[in-house]
Amino acid sequence: MAIKKQFLKSKPVCKVTFTVDAEEAKNVAVVGSFNEWNSKATPLKKLKNGSFKGTVDLDAANSYEFRYLVDGAYVNEQEADGLAWNDFAGAENSVITV
Repeated sequence: MAIKKQFLKSKPVCKVTFTVDAEEAKNVAVVGSFNEWNSKATPLKKLKNGSFKGTVDLDAANSYEFRYLVDGAYVNEQEADGLAWNDFAGAENSVITV
């Protein structure tokens, strides 16, 4: 798994690319505070090498909680900027700061 951040000079936005290595998976999405935890809002596209990839535009100078949804199971990002406990989920979420 990996996260790539690209800050735009023209506006206060950061393009964040999420990559998940999940060759056996059928569906992977990224869900978080930036898309109302909607599992259909940000599906990742499966690449020929078996990984899933997608890019999201996030407002700069913010932090967002997120997780991957891999075939219905929540998975945290190992390279996240941090983790935050979420009482609603009863688990830790990955945190990205842009």
